Amino acid sequence: MGVLAGRTALVTGGSRGIGRAVALRLAAEGALVAVHYGGNDEAAKETVARIEEAGGRAFTVRARFGEAGAVDRLFEGLTEGLAGRGLDVLVNNAGISSVNPIAQVSPEEFDRLLAINVSTPFFVIQRALPLLNDGGRIINMGSTASRFAVTMQIGYTISKAALEAMAPSLANELGGRGITVNTVAPGAVRTDMTAGYTSIPEVVAGLEAITALGRLGEPEDVADVVGFLAGPHGRWVTGQTIDVSGGTYLGPIG
Repeated sequence: MGVLAGRTALVTGGSRGIGRAVALRLAAEGALVAVHYGGNDEAAKETVARIEEAGGRAFTVRARFGEAGAVDRLFEGLTEGLAGRGLDVLVNNAGISSVNPIAQVSPEEFDRLLAINVSTPFFVIQRALPLLNDGGRIINMGSTASRFAVTMQIGYTISKAALEAMAPSLANELGGRGITVNTVAPGAVRTDMTAGYTSIPEVVAGLEAITALGRLGEPEDVADVVGFLAGPHGRWVTGQTIDVSGGTYLGPIG
């Protein structure tokens, strides 16, 4: 049996990319996984099918973040799927990106970035607290964008920095219940969301050149760290941001 046998988990944005890898990893460790998604039914069903084919358990929950009532719909589906069980692991992975410099970021785009990348995980955590079992785990998906400057991602960077700032305060508040709160900060990872630049050889070569381990990340690289934090071996880590970038932009290489 895996280290999460008998436990439950919610992965927001769990139908594709890093979220799918996280859902697969937690399910492989024995957790019953709620796979949240916004609108791609086929991708969500494929994630659940892959979990079940491997002998795991999962169910889908649909709620389009950014729309009114989305958090309510998420928890209606989650509560139904958990069938009276509490929640042990919450992974706030859902988010959107932005590739505009400050002069091109509209008020609408900025509001949407903050709504989906900051406000939604905040209120998901708030709603989850009565369900979250003592000794539970909250893991937010940040980004190395909050560590170094990327001009074309300024709106995204601000949203991820705000999300990262939640962990220390929440860790202090929830530590008495044995609940840990951490942020995982990936660098460049090959997913459909990053395909716009990870499919360009020159861009990939540039990113590899500033990464100590010399390659782009894969979703599984991130999922393994989430799996560690979600399991018993992560019990003494809280209020932290874990850089999962292969050592991107640490300084001169060579």
